[in-house]
Amino acid sequence: MMKRLSNFTEKKGLEPRVLIASPIRQKPLILAQFLQSLRELEHSGLRVDYFFIDDNDNLQSQTLLNEFSRKGSIKHIEKTDEEKVVFKCDENIHYWNNDAIYRVTKSRNRQIKFALENGYDYIFFIDSDLVLHPKTLTHLYSLNLDIVSEIFWTSWQPNSLPLPNIWLYDNYAFAIREGEDEKELRKKVMQWLEQLKIPGVYKVGGLGACTLIKRRVLEKGVDFSRIYNISFPGEDRHFCIRAVANGFELYVDTHYPCYHIYRESDLAGVEKWKERNKI
Repeated sequence: MMKRLSNFTEKKGLEPRVLIASPIRQKPLILAQFLQSLRELEHSGLRVDYFFIDDNDNLQSQTLLNEFSRKGSIKHIEKTDEEKVVFKCDENIHYWNNDAIYRVTKSRNRQIKFALENGYDYIFFIDSDLVLHPKTLTHLYSLNLDIVSEIFWTSWQPNSLPLPNIWLYDNYAFAIREGEDEKELRKKVMQWLEQLKIPGVYKVGGLGACTLIKRRVLEKGVDFSRIYNISFPGEDRHFCIRAVANGFELYVDTHYPCYHIYRESDLAGVEKWKERNKI
C-alpha cells in the first residue's frame, strides 16, 4: 500500500503543486541526459516534486536515479513490485508487448493515485528518453489547459519520416478518408504534419509521453487502465479515449519541442539540439 509522505504539504500554498512522474527503465547514457534536462527545467512560480518508479535492470541506471537531486524539491523513488520482464529495444525499434505495457500502465496509475492523495494540482508525465527544453513546464502551465503535451518527433523506423507523439484519430492516424483518393489523403496528412512545425497550440485526438494534466482530470477517474472493448495497443490510447469520454479536450503545444533519444545513436544529436535552443 502506498503511504502518504509526512513531509508533503497538506494545505495548498500560493504556488501550484506539480508532481513530475515517470516510470523508468532506461539505459544509463540516455537516462543521464533525461535527468540533466530535469535539473535544467525552469519552474518559477510552481512547486515541483518528483515521483519516479525504478524499474531498471541496470545498476548504473539505478545509481543515476538515486543520485538525482534538485534543490528545494522532494524526490520520491519507489521500486516496482512486479517481477522483471524482458524489454527489448535496439537501433531499429522498441519491442512493446502486453506485459511491458501492463507494467507501465500500473506504474502510471500508481503515480496518479499518489498525486491525488498528496494534494497535487498537476501531474506531469515524462518518458525517460526525452530531453526537455528548459521552458517546457512553465510554458505548458501558462496555457491553462486540462491536458496538454509538448511535441517531439521520432523516426519510428530507421531513415523513415519523423512523426510526432500526437495523432488525430483512432490508433495513430493523422487524417481520415472523406472520399479522397490515396494521393489526396496523403496530401492531407502532410499538410497537417507541416502545420505542427509552426509554433502554436493544436487540438488533437491522442497524445502522450510529455503531458501536463490538471488535477480535475484525475478526479474524474481518468487514468491509463485498459478499456476492455478497445484493442488499441499502448496505455496512452486508453487514457486519451477515457479523457475525451469524460468531456476533456486534448492539445499539443509546438513552441518548445522535446528531443527524443529513441535510439542510442540519437545521443549524438543532443548537444546540437541544445545549441539550437540557445539561438
